[in-house]
Amino acid sequence: MTTSTQLIRARRFLPLFVTQLLGAFNDNLFKNAMVFFVVYSVYNSETAEMWFSAVASGVFVTPFFLLSALAGQLADMRDKARIIRIVKACEIGIMAVGGAGLLLAWQGVAIGSLSIPLMLLALFAMGVHSTFFGPIKYAILPQHLHENEVLAGTGLVEAGTYMAVLAGTIVAGWIGVHWAALGVIIVALIGFVTARFVPSAPAQGKVEPIDFNVFRSSYKLISHTVHDRRVFLAIVAISIFWAICTILFVQFTPLAKNVLSASKEVASLFLVIFSVGVAIGSVSINALLKGTVSARYSPISVIAMGAFLIAFEAICSDWRASSTMMDVPTFIAHPLAPMLLLTLLGIAVSGGMFVVPLYAFLTTFVEKSQTARTIAANNIVNSGAMVVGALFAGLLSLIGLAVVKQLLVVAGCCLLPAWFGYVLLRAERAAAPA
Repeated sequence: MTTSTQLIRARRFLPLFVTQLLGAFNDNLFKNAMVFFVVYSVYNSETAEMWFSAVASGVFVTPFFLLSALAGQLADMRDKARIIRIVKACEIGIMAVGGAGLLLAWQGVAIGSLSIPLMLLALFAMGVHSTFFGPIKYAILPQHLHENEVLAGTGLVEAGTYMAVLAGTIVAGWIGVHWAALGVIIVALIGFVTARFVPSAPAQGKVEPIDFNVFRSSYKLISHTVHDRRVFLAIVAISIFWAICTILFVQFTPLAKNVLSASKEVASLFLVIFSVGVAIGSVSINALLKGTVSARYSPISVIAMGAFLIAFEAICSDWRASSTMMDVPTFIAHPLAPMLLLTLLGIAVSGGMFVVPLYAFLTTFVEKSQTARTIAANNIVNSGAMVVGALFAGLLSLIGLAVVKQLLVVAGCCLLPAWFGYVLLRAERAAAPA
């Protein structure tokens, strides 16, 4: 029996795995139901659609930038399982507000003045929810798992997250917003129940006072975290990677609508394939590394991601769109569709292979009592990079660069995480025992 199979059946891992999966599903069901509705039913301008998609991404990640330091302190200084249960209880109320916004949008009631603000408010609150849950889902692993299980557990959590993204995106693309409104509330209730089965994970080491000044604590958190060169380089590489992914996520729906003349179900299919690919990459890199935490394959993986992006752009540029919005069967029948979807899958698989080992660096090379705060520091830098990525995507549209040509800019950006991955690999080898 493999390590991953053993973990998925263990009570010390399964409730956490299911709880975080449900949370990721709800995030994506709600966010994508909102974005699909606004892009396909409210706006009729590529620039406006890109900006709304960018705003939605920015609203969701802003709490990570503001509150991650506080979240990391709480996770290290309090019982992680108890925090999970509190966070999941709050999710029920958040989704009630978000569901109300979706229902109002479905009815066409005050879309600009009430329903969209309600949905963005709920999206921001879900960002807060994920900010406090995020450090825990990784930091709790070294506390509940054996040392040789941490990489496998990290891979499963990452793969589970993206499978949940997959499911949430599929459902958001294929159901009406009124059903999405009901669905997000039901999933929040189920997540609250599963959270009650997560085993206790009390604070380890000395319990220190919590600094509620988020700006001071954020600065201290980052400065204290980067003393290990490997951890610092991993955080920088992960952050650049997520900035690139944010640009792609902002682009996918407007690209599907305006370049490929494809329906929201096809836009959902794009996000689904991306999620499947990252999940495949997350699991396959564990097999390649055989449980060893290493950046050995990171530089070549992200370079491959850039190459697939160039191929994806070339296919999009040669695409001959129909005069009407294509549904999924019509889209699949297009002669260029198989190659387009394969290159998209290649982008995602190589991305997953790049990022998963780097997350393992954050929980392996620090003291167990510091793991949640290390993840929180990573989240602060990641979220700042993602906000920059969302704004960058919007600015590219403002200066008139067509969405399909923006893919080439993203491909060029892959050289940055490749360089940091290479430097990290050198630092890893330098730190290895002779």
